[in-house]
Amino acid sequence: MPSLEFLVTALIIVLIPGSGVILTVSSALVAGRRACLWTATGCTLGIVPHLLASVLGLSALLHTSALAFQGLKFAGVAYLLYLAYATWRDRAAFAVDAHATPAAASQLVIKACLLNILNPKLTLFFLAFLPQFIVPQAGSATVQMLSLSAVFMAMTFVVFVLYGLLAHLFRRAVIDSPKVQAWLRRGFAASFAGLGLNLALAQR
Repeated sequence: MPSLEFLVTALIIVLIPGSGVILTVSSALVAGRRACLWTATGCTLGIVPHLLASVLGLSALLHTSALAFQGLKFAGVAYLLYLAYATWRDRAAFAVDAHATPAAASQLVIKACLLNILNPKLTLFFLAFLPQFIVPQAGSATVQMLSLSAVFMAMTFVVFVLYGLLAHLFRRAVIDSPKVQAWLRRGFAASFAGLGLNLALAQR
């Protein structure tokens, strides 16, 4: 059973808006509740490689190898900048069209999953975060890591969905106006670009 300290700390971390939250909210505003659920699923699945890397010790490679870290980092930067550019260019991005064909679930999941996979800071974060809550007397450290990881992923999914559903509640009121649509488009594009710049400046 995870400690209360772990649950509180993990909840605070998950609640802090990042690229995953921004993408989930964006999906909810553009395409509704269904898109929000699939995007949150993709963001959660994107955590799995980082958790496995931490459990298997592969994160040590990113920590010790500047080339590996920089390679993954700039792949993530490029993807965030691509999202910023695509959002900025798509002038119909936040227009509600009842007859529009919804995006395929697989596309939403892959897009969100890539967002988290291409962030090397997540691997190093879990390397530093999870071991703090391992109790030597409680059995296998690997089993404990996997258990804590599962709890963290569940919290991530629930919180992201809640962010998306809250955004969906204001969907009509917020994006009925072309001016608001334009500002949302620019705001989300700027957010992705800002996150890309932040990642580019990140050190190991």
